[in-house]
Amino acid sequence: MTNIILLGPPGAGKGTQAAMLVEERGMIQLSTGDMLREAKDSGTEMGKIVADVMARGDLVTDEIVIGLIREKLQGDKAGGFIFDGFPRTLAQADALGELMAEQGETLDHVIELQVNDEVLVDRIVGRAAEAVAAGGTARADDNAESLKIRLMAYYKQTSPLIGYYHAKGMLKGVDGLGSMDGVKAEIAGVLEA
Repeated sequence: MTNIILLGPPGAGKGTQAAMLVEERGMIQLSTGDMLREAKDSGTEMGKIVADVMARGDLVTDEIVIGLIREKLQGDKAGGFIFDGFPRTLAQADALGELMAEQGETLDHVIELQVNDEVLVDRIVGRAAEAVAAGGTARADDNAESLKIRLMAYYKQTSPLIGYYHAKGMLKGVDGLGSMDGVKAEIAGVLEA
């Protein structure tokens, strides 16, 4: 069982790589957004709190997200957990570390999908164009302007985690601009090292 964090800016391929790890290694993807939606619809005590916060339009607190992660860690562990979209801040990283220790779990790898911003913008704009060309619809935030705003938020809030996990000797970089299979192979190399 292996527990990992996937770090990288929006559009770097974290969700795609996480889905492949789930399919091929039996890992459990803990995507903050998915967990919040699932909790809201669950009817549990935590779910009622989440639904109330979301109904008011407020941001869900770190304590609530940690509570949801605690519930997941106490369930089926399968092949381990992939943290996707969490932590986003240094405070969240500290809270996750404390939670993992409390639950007797370890964080085995932090994998940064490294990308060039200009290439990333081209990738996202291309992804939107492909979706439209295929008769579908593009994500509302799959455009150059939205991506630049999301990138700025990433660099302000989340990029400090790169130094944080590097200082702990946990960070491994992977070229996020390779082919999907190339990136998958690099991640497998990290997990099997």
